[in-house]
Amino acid sequence: MTREIYCEGIGEVAITGPVVRLDLLTLSLEERDEKGQPKLVLRKRVVMPIDGFLRSFAVLSQAMQELEKRGVVRKVEQTEAKAQPATSKSAPSSPNFK
Repeated sequence: MTREIYCEGIGEVAITGPVVRLDLLTLSLEERDEKGQPKLVLRKRVVMPIDGFLRSFAVLSQAMQELEKRGVVRKVEQTEAKAQPATSKSAPSSPNFK
């Protein structure tokens, strides 16, 4: 049986020599920000060689293409992205998108 790990997203990516470290974040039940909202905190760290990271990136790119094909997300063109202000009301509410 495979043990699953849940995370809200990746916080930091650190590249040190031939190794890539990905910090996996979740919302804390104990820690709160100044508005009383749960804070994102480090839960696990994935450490892999650069070639493993590159293979993972290829798999994630394929997943993104599938989400675009299904209409779950849409690709924003460069000119369209510049036209929208960063504080747009249509911006995603997830803390993973800043």
